Parts: sequence; C-alpha cells; structure tokens
Amino acid sequence: MKLLKLVPDNTNIQFLKLRIPFFVLSLVLIFGSWAAVAVNGLNFGVDFAGGQEVRMTFQQRETAPIPSLRELVGGLGYGEPVVQEFGAPNQVSIRVPLPEGTESTPGAAAAIGDKVIASVQQAYPDARRDGNDTVSGKVAGEFRDSAILALLAAMAAVSLYIWVRFEWQFGVGAMFALVHDVSVTVGLFALTQMEFSLQIVAAILAIIGYSLNDTIVVYDRIRENLKKYRKMEMGALLDLSVNETLARTVMTSLTLFVALIPLLIFGPPSLFGMVAAITVGLFIGTYSSIYMAGPLLIWMGVTTSSFVPTETALDKQEKIARGEV
Repeated sequence: MKLLKLVPDNTNIQFLKLRIPFFVLSLVLIFGSWAAVAVNGLNFGVDFAGGQEVRMTFQQRETAPIPSLRELVGGLGYGEPVVQEFGAPNQVSIRVPLPEGTESTPGAAAAIGDKVIASVQQAYPDARRDGNDTVSGKVAGEFRDSAILALLAAMAAVSLYIWVRFEWQFGVGAMFALVHDVSVTVGLFALTQMEFSLQIVAAILAIIGYSLNDTIVVYDRIRENLKKYRKMEMGALLDLSVNETLARTVMTSLTLFVALIPLLIFGPPSLFGMVAAITVGLFIGTYSSIYMAGPLLIWMGVTTSSFVPTETALDKQEKIARGEV
C-alpha cells in the first residue's frame, strides 16, 4: 500500500522570495495588535477582574455536576461564570463577575453570591454552602500581573535555551517569532473582546510551546545544512531547510487542526476562547517559523561560513607537520 504524502519529496517552494513583504506584514500585525489592546483593552474574566466566589459541596454525589452548574449559573444574568473543582471531586468553586459599582455597595456582592447559592440548592438539594467571598479587583490585578510575568519568563527561558543550544542569532530569531505569535493572539482578543481568562493564558503558553518546537526543528535543519553546503547562498539554504521540514510541519499542524476544528464548532461555549486562541496560534506559529525565524538570520549577518571555526597559527603548524599543506 502506497503511503499518502501531503508534501512531495521534491518540493521546492521559494519561501524566502517573499520575505520582505511578509516581514512588513508581521510588523503591521504586531503594532496593530498592541494598538488594539491600547484602544479597546482586554475583556478580562473573573480570574483577572475580580468577582464573587461561592464554594459548595455536593454531599450525595461523588463528583460535582460542573457542566450543568455552568449552564445554570450562566442563566442568572451575571455573565459567563467560572466553575471549577475545588478540593474534592464533589466540591466546586463558582465565580461570577460583579456589575460595575457593586463592590462599593455594602452587601450587594454577598447578595449576588446568596442568589447563586439559592439557585444551585434549588436544583441540587444536597448542595451545601461552604463559602461566599468577594474577590477584589486589587487581588485579581496582582493575579493578572503574575500571569503576564509567567508569559514573559517562559518566552525569555526558551529564547535563552535556543541561544545556548545554537547561536545567539538563533535565540534572537526565536524570541522575535514568539513575540509575533503572542502579540497577534492577544490582539485577536482585543479586537473581538472575547473573555481573557486563565484559560487563555494556558492557550498562549501552548502556542509558545508549539511555535518553539516548530522553530527548533527548522533551526536544527538549517544548522545541519550550514555544515553540508558551505558554498550555497544563504537564502537558498534556508529555503532548502524549510522545504525539507515542510512535510513534518504540515502533518503536525493538520493533525492538530483535525482535533481543534470540531471542538471549535461543536465544543462548549466555555472552551471557545481557549480553542480559538490555540487554533489561531497554531497557524501563526507555523507562519512565523517560516517567515520570521529564518529570514532574521540573514538580516543578522549569518552566512554559510559564520560558524566555521577560525584556524589558529597552531592549527596551521600542525597541518604543516602532518604534510597537509
């Protein structure tokens, strides 16, 4: 049986021919994304904006009915709730956004929590109230700052790894590609005003991991070809490297899309933002590995002789002694 090949062995696409237009497009996307964030802001979820948190235990169940609770509480009109297992499998934390000005009105936030508890206990008589607390905007802001620092630390760490694993030029290229991917993803949420929550932070970390993985594969092939083809022009060498890894990139991306697209279309609303972020990030990450990470090596002066060890006077003397000169 003949194996299916989505990318023929003799594929020779000249990706680098359009590197300047695509690089300009990427710069426009980066600056446009952060302009959208500055103008529109991000629609922070309860995790980052504060809200009312209710904790409950379902005494006659082994596991809490989280999907049903999410639908029930969402119908109360307070916005999209965050319902998570909290402690044992039959314990949950329910967080709902607070209307503007609620925190400054004594008892208003607690009343919202009481209404949530009453609705849940009406549907599930075995539900026991364990807590009803207000998560202030200040605490949520600190949480938001910590998430941003985690993203920056992840990007810096992977760039440092590539710097050590390859050369500093590769580290700079990987960092630019990661900044591009994260910027476009964040810009998407600023434009659409989809809720930006902890799930989206997890999605961005997944995008960083995928983009880094794809970039390392391309960089590893570039490094191999730099050793094999000393006289090849750098642009042609980068095109060769990308084409040689294209089959792997296409198969990996296609496999992920097969899983993500049905989840995006038929999945629950609570997962839509996270799946949308990963889907867009998957496409953007593949694009940046080809049109960002590679061409930057040329603009940083990398040539086929950049990493050839310099011959010292001692090396020349040893060659003469061996009769090689």
